[in-house]
Parts: sequence; C-alpha cells; structure tokens
Amino acid sequence: MHSIDPNVEKETVGLLKADFLGIRNLSILGIAVTIVAHTKKVKIDLEKIPWDDKKTFKLLAMGRTMGVFQLSSAGMTKNLKELEPDNIYDIMAMVALYRPGPMEIIPEYIKRKKNPAMVTYPHPKLKDILERTFGLLIYQDDVMLTAMVLAGYDAEEADKFRKAMGKKIKELMQEQKEKFIDGCVKNELTKAKAREIWSYIEPFAGYGFNKAHSASYAVVAYQTAYMKANYPAEFMAALMTAESGNAEKIAEAVAECEKMNIKVLPPDINQSLANFTYISDREIRFGLAAIKNLGEDIIKTIIEERKENGKFKSLADFLVRVHSRNLNKKSLEALIKAGAMDEFAERNQMLNNMEKMLAFVKINEREINTGQSSLFGGQTSGKEPVLVLEPALPAEEKYKLLWEKELLGLYVSSHPFKNLNGYFQDKTAAIRDIINKQYAPGSLISVAGIIAGVKKIFTKKNELMLFAAIEDMSGAMEIIVFPRLAQKNANIWEEDKLVLVTGKLSEKDDVPKMLAESAVEIDPQKPGEALKNRLGGDNGKTRRPLNIIINVASRDFNCEAHNKLKSIFGDCHGKNRVFITVKQGATVRTIATSFFIDFNNEIKGRIEAVAGANSVEIRVPEMAV
Repeated sequence: MHSIDPNVEKETVGLLKADFLGIRNLSILGIAVTIVAHTKKVKIDLEKIPWDDKKTFKLLAMGRTMGVFQLSSAGMTKNLKELEPDNIYDIMAMVALYRPGPMEIIPEYIKRKKNPAMVTYPHPKLKDILERTFGLLIYQDDVMLTAMVLAGYDAEEADKFRKAMGKKIKELMQEQKEKFIDGCVKNELTKAKAREIWSYIEPFAGYGFNKAHSASYAVVAYQTAYMKANYPAEFMAALMTAESGNAEKIAEAVAECEKMNIKVLPPDINQSLANFTYISDREIRFGLAAIKNLGEDIIKTIIEERKENGKFKSLADFLVRVHSRNLNKKSLEALIKAGAMDEFAERNQMLNNMEKMLAFVKINEREINTGQSSLFGGQTSGKEPVLVLEPALPAEEKYKLLWEKELLGLYVSSHPFKNLNGYFQDKTAAIRDIINKQYAPGSLISVAGIIAGVKKIFTKKNELMLFAAIEDMSGAMEIIVFPRLAQKNANIWEEDKLVLVTGKLSEKDDVPKMLAESAVEIDPQKPGEALKNRLGGDNGKTRRPLNIIINVASRDFNCEAHNKLKSIFGDCHGKNRVFITVKQGATVRTIATSFFIDFNNEIKGRIEAVAGANSVEIRVPEMAV
C-alpha cells in the first residue's frame, strides 16, 4: 500500500483520491419535503430554513434523535441531552468530537458551555481562533491555525502538519513535534508551555475533523432534526419509506412513532400509496410496496385505478376494476392477510372464499359487457357488481398478527404480548429499561415476551447454542442460550413462543444482552404459573436507582401544581430521586428535591397529568443533571 500524496510519503502513486459518500438521510429529506408540499401545501427550501428553530433544539435536548443524521447513537444522544444545544455550532462540535480521541473532550465542552467562567485558552493569542469552541481545540483547522500563530508555520507547512497527523505516521509526527516546539520557543513561549499545547494537539492524530466536514454534516443533522420537529408525521413516513426492506429499522421507527403519538396503521386498499403514506399528523399507513408477494405491476394498477375512478366501494368493485394479470391468488392472499382489505370483509372469510373470488374475476372479465346475470347473484350490467361470500369463522387475533409479521415484517395492528403486558409489567423488567441501562451488568433479572427469532450455532464441541431475539411491548433484545439450557428445554426456543426468561445481564460491547439461566413457556390462560417456576430474578432490587426529571415551564409551576406533585411523591416512596427543571425564557433552573419515589407507568401518568404530556424523563445517575 502506497500513499497517494507525495507531500506525506516518498513512495506514492501520484493519483488524486476522491471519496463519494452515499447518505440515505438526503433521500429521507427529499421524500419528506415532497410529502409536506402535498399535505401542507408548503414548499420547503432546506437551505433557507431558520437556523435557530426552538422546536429543533428542544427535540435534540430531549434526546429524540432517532432518524437524525449523525446524532442518533445512544452515546451521542446522551451527550446532547447533557449539552442542550441551542445553535448549529454546538452540533458541529458534537459531530467533530464524537470519535476516538477527541471524545474525551466532550464533558469539558459541556461544562464550559454551561459555565462560561470556566473558559480558558491554551495561550492568549488563540482566543480569536478558539472563542467559538470555548477555548478547546476541536477541528483540524484549529490545529493548523495554532501551528501558524504560535509556531510560525506558513500555510503550506500547516497543511503538511495536518496531513502528517491524518496518516498517524510515527516518524513524521515526531518530526512535527520537534518543529512545533522549536517554533513556539522562537515565538517566545517556554518549552514547557509548548509541550503542554502539543499535548492538546496529539489526541487529534488520525481522528480530527476539518471544520468544513463538520459543518456539512451538522447542516444535514440540523435539517433532519428540523423536519422531524416541525413535520413529524411527514418525516417519519419519509424515513420508513427510505428504510423499506429493513424490518429492524422499520420496527424501530414504528416504536419511535408510538412515542410521538403517531399511529402506524396496516396498509389500506383505499388509502395506501406505494410507499409509507401520510394520512394525518397522527396517522401513517404502511404502503402497498411493503407487502411481500405483491408486485410493482399490480400496485401501480391499484393506485392508478383509484386515482382515476375513485375509491373502491366493495370487494366486488375492487375485483371488477383492477385489471391485471397479477391479480391472482398469491397477490389477493397477500393483500388480505396484511389487512389491506379489512374494510371489505373479515380476513378469514375472504381467504375461505378465495376460489369464489377468483372465479368471479374470470367470469366478470368474460361477461362484463354482455348484460347477463352474474352467477354470483348480482347484475354486472349498469349496476355495481355483487359478490356474496360464504360465511366463515373470524380469524383469531394471533393468526392475524402472524400474517402481518409474515407479510409486513412486524406486528402492526396489535402485538401478541399485548394482553399479557399488563400482568407482567410490574413483575418483570421492561426490555426498554434494560436497553436504557437501568439495570447494572451482572444483575439477575427476568423478562417476559415473545421470541421474535432464533439463530442456531454449534460450538467447538459440536454442542447447540442459541441466540434468541425476545420482544415485549417496549422493545427487543438478544438472549444468549448456552448448550446446557438449549438442550434442557429445546422446545421453548421457537419463534412466536411466549416465554419468561431469567438470566444475568451482560453489557459486552456496550450492548445489553441476557445470558439465560432458565426459561419457562407462558400459558396465556395461566400466566401466573410461569412466575411460580422462574429462577430468581428480583427486578426491583437489581434495578439501578433512577433520576426522575420533571420538566415544567415557570408559568405552569404554581402553588396548585406544586402541591399536587408533592402529594404524588408522598404516595409512592422509593429509591429514585426527583429533580424538577423549571424553564423561564432562556433560563433553566434545576431543583434537586428531597423526594425519592417508586416509578412505573402509573406514577409517570399521574405526574404528567399535572406537569404535562412528555414532561417526565428518566436518567441513570451517571446521566444526571
């Protein structure tokens, strides 16, 4: 491998290097802008949006970053919640710093932003360069300008310095270190001070971002956050359209929509377009293209016919008007099982009458212009066609959900664990809480849910080992099943089984996983039996104490609200400390109360009934304000 840059290495190939990045978020933005133009009749120019939008910065400060370019990882979200950015330069800084090396500077950046009195500069001459970053070296440009101002580098030398750092070549870095210190000494800095400033520069080797790169990324990050904050339903419809085909991403987006009070509905023959379809600010529907076994040709035919002649009035009307060689048993089953035809008849009834429906299509094609009486009891001449279906027992809820998962990739209209969730939510750990690290590594905990998938491998000893995905109403996580347990109750580890699993929590690679120690199948009719047979798992004792953050505006935090909250706190003593954040204009004041409370969905609901919807945040202590 040889360098392409002759200024850095002697052995070069002398070619220009160009990097081309494909950023899906640009597609998401384009789709979102198109949807808004259609739904709100607003033409958005992303280059002219306000760069000080309060909704956008509030969204970032609340950690609602799912789908936001560059800012959606758990670590970045944590930093944004602590930083509470209020300008594009904060986003630039986070983009530049959130990588190995510079990441260590993030806590200091946050402290200095919160308390300007803490801002200091490595040298007075660097104030003009580093004022925007609170005295911290953040960008490659800062390093280059520091070398020019303090060590006497010219622009060409500073650029070679930048390239040497980027290549992390030990010999070149040693040369630059000596040159930098000598230059500083010539400019009347002490050697000790020069070495100190070099120590600030060194962590950037190989990881520093240039300011233009950070600014470009920050602009796209802000634009995606702006669209999500101001046009949430349109943005989420665009995001899911761009992620079509990735069931895991769609499931994550559906969960995010739920947090945003946006319902994601099954596809509908009279409402769905090809892609995820905005219905209202509170509803999005799956698009027809999301349905497996449904080809592009019939999707196009359905949408064009509906656009030209209006909605389909009945099942018979649909079968008569959609002329496509791909309107066959496979495509009709896909539409029915996915729930797209629910307004016409019950799913199981349509499936049981499939042959009658297909015969209706064929006979109608042959006789539609003859004026003859239909063999199915209606007239086809001059009247709406009639198709009488034979009665059938309705499909059970569990089969509807299995069909949805099979054809859409996830459960949409409901969840197989919904009816059991209320029973288990205060007796087991919610997966969302595990993912949010509210339980310490090594804790023995229990989770209840449905097995969403199982991956089998064989160890070096040729023993079966399993990696199972389990999900409840709050999220999904991985469970590792070692050979002994995999053999002991092999019949439990099957997709769509309802299970109660107890095990120790691991956070290897910073991703919470459970190492299963016992598993019991849940009988929906007798859920309590599973709890009797579980091994340990006292979730209340192993859960980390939380900080409960209640965000209120000063105008709403009156004596009545204060007394109501105090009464709630008095009813539910526990180990989670309550903080109240009061906002008045640009001023934010956090009160660390003396109340320690229990916390669950019921208590959260009671608090939000007083303080307002979405006013409650939970943080583990290391994330405390």
